[in-house]
Amino acid sequence: MRWLRTSLQAAAVLAVALSVGGCFSNRQNEGARLYQSHCASCHGEQGEGLRRLIPPVAASDYVTRHRATLPCLVRKGQRGPVVVNGVEYNQVMPGHPDLTDSQIANLLNFVQQNWGNHNEPYTIREVSELLAPCNGSDGQ
Repeated sequence: MRWLRTSLQAAAVLAVALSVGGCFSNRQNEGARLYQSHCASCHGEQGEGLRRLIPPVAASDYVTRHRATLPCLVRKGQRGPVVVNGVEYNQVMPGHPDLTDSQIANLLNFVQQNWGNHNEPYTIREVSELLAPCNGSDGQ
């Protein structure tokens, strides 16, 4: 009888573990997928940018120094000059109002942790709060 109870408990733990893993599997690598579909055509497959036209996000001092403004930059885009790694760029960056707050967090976390960037990840709550000044939070 004890063997049966232990087996049932193990099966229950395994079922819970598998179902919890499924909750997160849809979001796994979402940041990389979002970068590829929304950013790579301009900023490059490896975040290298495009010569002196489009700034890099790889090993970027801008990514490190402008953490608080990056969510609004992704949501609303940017016009006007920007200096990245000592080089001035002046191209229009389109915004992505189609992305949810959580997608912006995942996208930025991908950039924050790749290509020589070793910055603290964002939480969804933090991104939502940082989007408030530009009226960009969708609460999702």
